[in-house]
Parts: sequence; structure tokens; C-alpha cells
Amino acid sequence: MFARAQKQFTGWHMLAVMVLFFGTVISVNIVMAIYANTSWTGLVVQNTYVASQEFNSRAEAGRVQAAKGWKTTLELQPGLVRFALTDATGAAIHPKGVTATFRRPAYEAEDQTITLKPLADGAYGAEQTIRDGIWIVEVDADIGEALPYRDVRRIIVKEGAFK
Repeated sequence: MFARAQKQFTGWHMLAVMVLFFGTVISVNIVMAIYANTSWTGLVVQNTYVASQEFNSRAEAGRVQAAKGWKTTLELQPGLVRFALTDATGAAIHPKGVTATFRRPAYEAEDQTITLKPLADGAYGAEQTIRDGIWIVEVDADIGEALPYRDVRRIIVKEGAFK
């Protein structure tokens, strides 16, 4: 009865489809790249096979260490790295030597190891400024046993300090 006018698919419609499709793909890729860059927790190792073989022994050493009930304090202020180790009763433990290794989670060019010296209050420290960003800090304290006392933690440094 009534003739209905047919709508035509024009070049402008095709342009809109293309812009919407590729705009969506590009937007999702940008969001995923930002999430990947800000949240990846990987750690660079020289040999993944060797690291996997050492995992169980390192985990057992961590359990033995945790059973001691010792506590660590790591402070980072602009120009100072400070570490203290106390036993379960709160008495200071004086290791023979302490080193702190700062590693970027997935970028080894800025990795650095610092030797901490004894301070007057029984802690260990070094004058060092750590750049802002995400770091994995591994503090090894030589306590006269086969393995050092190891404290590993992930920190975020902002304006040369972390709390």
C-alpha cells in the first residue's frame, strides 16, 4: 500500500563504522598497555630453569627464618637507607655485615647493591638516594649461619622515601 523509502548506506556511514570499530580496538589496546605497564609483577632472572629449581629450597629457608620470629625495620629517607634486625624479644641483633640490593621489577639497568655500615643505635645504614618508583629490596644480613638472614619486600619510593 504505502511505499516505504529505502535508506541508503553511504560512504559517511562506512566512515562512521570504521572509526567506531578501530577507535574501540585502539582504546582497548591503550587501556591494556597502561594496566600492563603499571601492574606487572615479574622479576628478571638470568636463567628461569635454575630459578625454578631453587624455588623449593628458598621457600624452606624462608619458613625456617620465619620460625625464629625476628623482626626487621627498613627505612628509606632522602639520602639514607637504614635497616635494623631484632629478635623475638625485641633485642637488637648485630650481623657481621649487611647488604641491600635494590632491583626494578622488570628492568635491571638500575639495579644496585649497597653495603650498609653499623650505626650508633645498633642499626645499619648507608648514605644513598634511591630514585622514585617501584623497587624490590633484598636485604641480606650475615648472621654467622650458612645462609644470610634475608628480608625481601616490594616498595614504592616517592620523593626519595617510603613509609
